Amino acid sequence: QVQLVESGGGLVQAGDSLRLSCTASGRTFSGDAMGWFRQAPGKGREFVASINWTGSRTTYAASVKGRFALSRDNAKKTVALQMSSPKPEDTAVYFCAAVPGESGWDYWGQGTQVIVHS
Repeated sequence: QVQLVESGGGLVQAGDSLRLSCTASGRTFSGDAMGWFRQAPGKGREFVASINWTGSRTTYAASVKGRFALSRDNAKKTVALQMSSPKPEDTAVYFCAAVPGESGWDYWGQGTQVIVHS
């Protein structure tokens, strides 16, 4: 069974830092792009960041660029999202995803809640 499991969410004060991790099991995604999305209360799911299979190229949403950093360790089957200087508007459930395709991403985690308080 293929699984993506997120961890690291929680309550954080604005301006502090938080690190989210996503660990894959059931198969390796070392040859695939992976990404993070988020869904705030009452809003749709939105793209946060993605990383190519080597980790050499990352893409960020404008709202997080310069504050968040995405990395991956293919040997450990993990992808990490370092959230620096989070803002209250970053409050959302964060989802890990893998293997982008024409109709969307093929694999999703169940999400981890992040709450940023001022």
